Order: sequence, then structure tokens, then C-alpha cells
Amino acid sequence: MSTPEVELRSAWQHLVGMHHPQQLDHLLARYREPHRRYHTATHIMWVLRHVDEIAADGLDLSVDVGAVRLAALYHDLVYDINRSDNEAASAESAQRVAFEIGWSKVRAATAHRLVMATATHAPARADEAVMVDADLAILGAEPNDYAAYVQGVRMEYAHVKIEEWKAGRSMVLRRFLDSPMLFHTAYMFHERESRARANLAAELAGLA
Repeated sequence: MSTPEVELRSAWQHLVGMHHPQQLDHLLARYREPHRRYHTATHIMWVLRHVDEIAADGLDLSVDVGAVRLAALYHDLVYDINRSDNEAASAESAQRVAFEIGWSKVRAATAHRLVMATATHAPARADEAVMVDADLAILGAEPNDYAAYVQGVRMEYAHVKIEEWKAGRSMVLRRFLDSPMLFHTAYMFHERESRARANLAAELAGLA
């Protein structure tokens, strides 16, 4: 088992204990799907690590870190570039599993909402800010790591012609750069905002 899968298994066991192994096996199997190049167990591992980093810096008492971690595990469970409802389908899975492991309706609904926040990356609550910032942390990574992320996403869209890729990707990058803030938690804004903007601008310039 890979290091990312070991960390996902550990995260699951901290949330759930040794119970419901079939749900965990299904989770890991989805992130092994052959069409994935960036949205793999490695990405989920890093999102979980970033959630912990943000939490260690101090959080609003309203933030249910456990619910954020479950949402992190499930937020890319469904990833098919031909679907428009990946986040919604992933959120439904997160909510269903939350019920199955014994969470309350309110807490399960929180996990659903947190996954849905990754669809727009426009958090409206403190817990959504943690989830979104952890998901987008790669934008503020070191240039080599950022380049590997871009390459992985491009491989997931390998069937898209280069000119179409450039046009679509440029729209995404401009939308990010036009945002007043890429990161919404104080920790991530301080740690990654400037580097993220530099990474995005450099990639956009390279697409011209």
C-alpha cells in the first residue's frame, strides 16, 4: 500500500475506528482509478495535511475539524471530466457514509456542505474556508510542485486539443487571479497567497 493510502487509512481510523472497512476499501479504490493523474490519493493526503496545518494555527470554535477531514476524504471521490455533478455526487457519498458510521443528521449534512464548497471555492463559513484552502493549497506550492500539479491535470484532460486546453485553462487562471483573495484562512493567506498569484500568473503567461 502506498504512503498516501496509508495516511488515508490512518485518517479514516481516527474518524471511524476499525469499523466499516468496506467503505474504506471503496474509498481507496476510487482514488486508484486509472484516469486520475492529479486527483488521486496523493492529493487527498495533502489536503488532509493542510487541514491539520490550518487547524494547528487556531480555528473558530464553530469548526468541526472531524467533519472537515471526512469531507477532505470524500471531496473528489467522484471525478469524471465528462460529468458536471462530481462535487454533488461526492457530497452525497460523504453524507451517506457519515450516516452509516453513526453521525447525526446535522453532522452528516455538514460534511455534505463542505464537499459542495469545493465546487465554487467561495467559502461562506469558517469551516468551508478551511476545506477550500486545503484543497487549493497546491496553487501556492513551490514552482516545481505547482508544475507537477498542472501536468497532472493536463494529463487528465489529454483528449482535449491543445488550443481548447489553453483557452479553458486561461479562463480558470484569470478567474482565480481576479479574486480578491485566493485563500480565506489567515494561515494560508500568509503562507501561500503571494506565491499562488505568482504561480498562476506565470502559467497564464506561458499559455499565451
